[in-house]
Amino acid sequence: MDITERSHDVISGSNQLEDLYILPDFPVFMGSVLHDSKYDLRFDMAWSISKDTGIIQLKKLLPLDLLYQSQTTTSAVGALWMEHHRAFAAFLSQYKPAAVLELGGAHGILAKEYEKYAAIPWTILEPNPVPTEGSKATFIKGFFDDRFILDKPIDTVIHSHVYEHLYEPDKFTRHLAGFIKEGQRMIFAVPHLLAWLDKKYTNCINFEHTVFLTEPYIEHLLSKHGFRLENKSFFKTEHSIFYSCIRDSLVKQTQLDPDLYATNKLLYENFVGYHQSLIADLNERISETDKPVFLFGAHVFAQYLIAFGLRTEKITGLLDNDAQKQGKRLYGTNLIVHSPNVLRDILQPAVILKAGVYNDEIKADILKNINDSTEFFE
Repeated sequence: MDITERSHDVISGSNQLEDLYILPDFPVFMGSVLHDSKYDLRFDMAWSISKDTGIIQLKKLLPLDLLYQSQTTTSAVGALWMEHHRAFAAFLSQYKPAAVLELGGAHGILAKEYEKYAAIPWTILEPNPVPTEGSKATFIKGFFDDRFILDKPIDTVIHSHVYEHLYEPDKFTRHLAGFIKEGQRMIFAVPHLLAWLDKKYTNCINFEHTVFLTEPYIEHLLSKHGFRLENKSFFKTEHSIFYSCIRDSLVKQTQLDPDLYATNKLLYENFVGYHQSLIADLNERISETDKPVFLFGAHVFAQYLIAFGLRTEKITGLLDNDAQKQGKRLYGTNLIVHSPNVLRDILQPAVILKAGVYNDEIKADILKNINDSTEFFE
């Protein structure tokens, strides 16, 4: 395995890094698979923090072709994600782009939603494209870097939930500054990672989200590379943040708060302590109940809980709403993925539910549409 080691702060370049925590032998892929578990790969998930800027970052990076061996996003599934796409399309429509390049568009759902506002040329650059039916976007398979050339005019670059996946956000932003012309826009959405870590969500930072890229760091990078912040809007308070910025080489660079180191370190230590206590409680409840116990979320949600020590011997199966995952096995586990509909004929099942911002949507659906006697371990 070709591993890249981070020996410097990805924001400032400083080498003043301090070790935080290691989750040993973590699955390297978040998806569901059909192959035998003996082929699964694991690697230590080790985190550090910069004493200079306070940025939390993964110490060792996995090869991109291993990490993104297939599409794992559930962006095309679920009411909350569809609401996000529609809200982001509405945000974008305020700026009336003439032609768009979208980085990491996955299914093309956003492009399809934007057709409600205008029919414009829309190109998607994506390493694992899975075009949704009816999308009129043009897909290009690949990653964005300083060698990328587009042979058609655009006036707006957009990306949604891409920034947090970058191994080198500073270099990426510099490349964007070289690609986007003065006066043109970049419009993007990012997860609200500060709220996510504060609320102990396990999809906050992981092998895919390798940098705790919160608002101060994003806005510092934008100003550093000549992007003037035009507008910022919050979706669902704690879900995502929408940004609009303009390429402006005269913008003044913002400075980072020196208190970020202490603030972020405490946030992460609280995250670890919370999960250590949570797992002790969940294991006790599992051992004491006579109910069949299921775990929800065939993704990093389940992998994180297991890595923190969740005992799986008494877990009947894994639940997920994504039909493409059902019948497969979650990578790094022996758990087979089922539709939540398996709960329908079970008397008083129990479900371990720690799925971040999606908890309320998942819980309401199960209680209203599948089995109102379900007990949730949260």
